[in-house]
Amino acid sequence: MNTLSIKIKIGDREYPMKVKVEDEARIRRAGKLINDKLKRYREEFGLDDRQDLLAMVAFDCMVESMELGEMNAEGSEKIESTLSQINEHLTSLI
Repeated sequence: MNTLSIKIKIGDREYPMKVKVEDEARIRRAGKLINDKLKRYREEFGLDDRQDLLAMVAFDCMVESMELGEMNAEGSEKIESTLSQINEHLTSLI
């Protein structure tokens, strides 16, 4: 298992971490997305308090995660329904 030691800057702080080589790009992208959201909230709401900004970003990320989870569940149900219909159709042909 190859790991890298990297530093991710979130807000005004750097966080050292060890990551798998194959995960580095995704982790750096996640850090960039967090910083982009921090900047957006700072500009949109005029907030300077780091804790408030991070709380809003965490809340926003959780809402997005929940929405994706719901969409995945709906998609899985549709796929299962379609496969069931195909299976019934194939069974009737046999």
